[in-house]
Amino acid sequence: MSRRRFEAAAETVVAVLGPSRTKDLAGLLAIGHSRERALTELSTPGFREAVEQLYKAVAADGVRPEEAAAYLRGYVAATLHTRDAVQVRTVWSGPATPAVPVRATAQVLAEVIHESRHELLAMTYAARPYPTLTRALTEATARGVVVHVIVETLAGAAGLLAGDEPAKAFASVDGVRLWHWARDPASRERSRQHAKLAVADRRVLFLSSANLTESAAKRNMEAGVLIRGGDAPLRAAEHIMALQSQGVLRRLRP
Repeated sequence: MSRRRFEAAAETVVAVLGPSRTKDLAGLLAIGHSRERALTELSTPGFREAVEQLYKAVAADGVRPEEAAAYLRGYVAATLHTRDAVQVRTVWSGPATPAVPVRATAQVLAEVIHESRHELLAMTYAARPYPTLTRALTEATARGVVVHVIVETLAGAAGLLAGDEPAKAFASVDGVRLWHWARDPASRERSRQHAKLAVADRRVLFLSSANLTESAAKRNMEAGVLIRGGDAPLRAAEHIMALQSQGVLRRLRP
């Protein structure tokens, strides 16, 4: 009997909640607690929709709660086992040497976006529209990926950025959720939102010196690391989501 809806919902829950909170959810399922009880007891930011979809899938596919709990625990165990195999690769753009192969930053960033299936988090200082990035983000939102982009603002940059607001680079991408660092100018004088990274499904983390601009991705000399597996992608995503829930990062109006 097909249980594709349940299996897809379980995969999403593990990606959103992480191993520890997923095991908590499995415990609630195993003793027959309702969706409302689960939503009350689990306080992970951004979890609500994933938990609701899981409970709906359990009912729709006729999965017994204790079986659903066992499946989640097994999925978590497999995920943790896979995470032990951490891969770290350096990413350089610019002049090549025999010692280090060069991979274009634009290519790696596009790969990370294309890999995302549920959630994509990105941070940048400057941003300018360019086709490769716009196309990859548009395709991601079209397949249901929840995309969050944190950008600096002209006001936050205090004269160090010129031209249009960095957020305007994403104006043509339907569904993208834009955020900024809502810092207090009095206590954070001359501070900048200078992080540049992308996290796909809390499994892949790309840290780079490159902003989300065409010159940074294609023409500049930039350096970064691409991390697959391990705790780093999950922790980076959790940190960003916590900053959002605390109001440190706030939504930008369209």
